[in-house]
Amino acid sequence: MPHKFEPGCTGPIGIFDSGYGGLTILESIRRRLPGYDYIYLGDNARAPYGSRSFELVYEFTLEAVLHLFERGCPLVILACNTASAKALRSIQQQILPVCAPDRRVLGVIRPTVEKLGSISESKHVGILATQGTVDSKSYSLEIEKLYGSSFTVTEQAAPMWVPLIENGEASGDGADWFVRKYLNRIMSADPLIDTIILGCTHYPILLPKIRRFAPPHINIISQGDIVAESLADYLIRHPGMEKRCTHGGSLRCLTTEQPSNFVRIASSFTSSEVRSERIEQCK
Repeated sequence: MPHKFEPGCTGPIGIFDSGYGGLTILESIRRRLPGYDYIYLGDNARAPYGSRSFELVYEFTLEAVLHLFERGCPLVILACNTASAKALRSIQQQILPVCAPDRRVLGVIRPTVEKLGSISESKHVGILATQGTVDSKSYSLEIEKLYGSSFTVTEQAAPMWVPLIENGEASGDGADWFVRKYLNRIMSADPLIDTIILGCTHYPILLPKIRRFAPPHINIISQGDIVAESLADYLIRHPGMEKRCTHGGSLRCLTTEQPSNFVRIASSFTSSEVRSERIEQCK
């Protein structure tokens, strides 16, 4: 069990992702809440998390959260669907009450699911995500928790999308085949789907192609603006936490990869100029 953290700290909001996709969430959050300080941590040396076991994802995610706590973050956002699916609940229920009772860790799945009720008319929803997120059934469970049995959920892994994006092929013709492949699979599994959730923070990079090849009536839910609005609402509802998040408008990016690699690949995910520092590990 980690050591107990001193209560009452003030500091930046921490944003964690296993790779680069969380930068799409970070950009939306900074656009909605520009006055706060942020630390972004990408565990890029051990990415992707999508195919890793529950145990490893939990171990790596916990290490990252504790690292951000050590840097003074009172609030951490898991800007990663796989980490949210495989680690968030255990951290919230087992770690925070014992080691950091006045700090908070939030995910991206719950705020995304909360939007479904006002978007889907057919109540047939598709989830495109990593294999790890699909295997966790986190979206199906969260949808059932919020809406009971009123939704029919179809989940489809899209394992080739992340490597295409991270290798700079998202806009190339070669990506077309893989975008059509997974869209065709999920629509064939349930032709009544009228809403598809992009359940991986990398996937918005493929949004132009997804919109191009998806049937025109399909609502595509991308998480960035949803998570940003949810965080803004959270800070309004929790003024004590809001006061502990410092307001300097700064951004610091940390990576377990070589900083030059991080900056090169990050340019595909954000329009902001990014500089990064390397940490040896998240511990």
